[in-house]
Amino acid sequence: MDKAERSTRKRLFIGLIAGTCLALSIFLVLLWVVPYVGLRTIHPAAPWVLGAVLTVLLLLVCGAGLGLVLSLISPRPLPLARRMRGLTVKLLLPLMSLLGRLLGFSKEEIHLSFIKVNNELVNRELGRFPAGKILLLMPHCLQNSHCDMRLTYNIDNCKRCGRCPITGLLALRDRYGVNLAIATGGTIARRIVVEKRPGVIIAVACYRDLSSGIQDTYPMPVYGVLNERPNGPCLDTLVPLDRLEAALERFLKN
Repeated sequence: MDKAERSTRKRLFIGLIAGTCLALSIFLVLLWVVPYVGLRTIHPAAPWVLGAVLTVLLLLVCGAGLGLVLSLISPRPLPLARRMRGLTVKLLLPLMSLLGRLLGFSKEEIHLSFIKVNNELVNRELGRFPAGKILLLMPHCLQNSHCDMRLTYNIDNCKRCGRCPITGLLALRDRYGVNLAIATGGTIARRIVVEKRPGVIIAVACYRDLSSGIQDTYPMPVYGVLNERPNGPCLDTLVPLDRLEAALERFLKN
């Protein structure tokens, strides 16, 4: 991924964040304006009470959006970086997806933008970890489709024949001493995370599975690396080992 592409994804994310906050702000203002006349008949102060509540919500929405944007463009991590990541993962992504689709952006563009920004937030939030606290979590579609070995529960069943990326991943694990696992779905991935209790997860998957995995495992920090799909989705996919190793070295202590 070149620098121009990364910049484009960040701009898309910031634009969707701003649009989402604007849409929520308009919605909150309308909640006050529309019933204004009716509320006044209940009590003269009722519209102003509702207005005060909605103003607080409006300030919270705008403040959260502004804080997230500042955390992305600031050269130094902000004190509330983890809260900003949580806000992005749990609240803003669904709203951004809806707004982005209405504006004509594809689901892939929106999710790639989300992954890019999540990675930046994780980068800013986290320090470095000993090898035993880092988990490399891989999708089962990396395994050669003609291979009969069962790797989900024990990746060391791999014969290291070199026909799929698992051989290179095992070499990477052995070189650095980190944890490596393969998951066939969200349930197994969550079980692996509970067993390993990592400080950070470096996950490889397609954009759709990465986005859902980042949401499912929050507040556990996940750094996403997109797989390569020369044969289409979910079939004999590849992992960019150079990008994976660069991410690993970023979080590895010493």
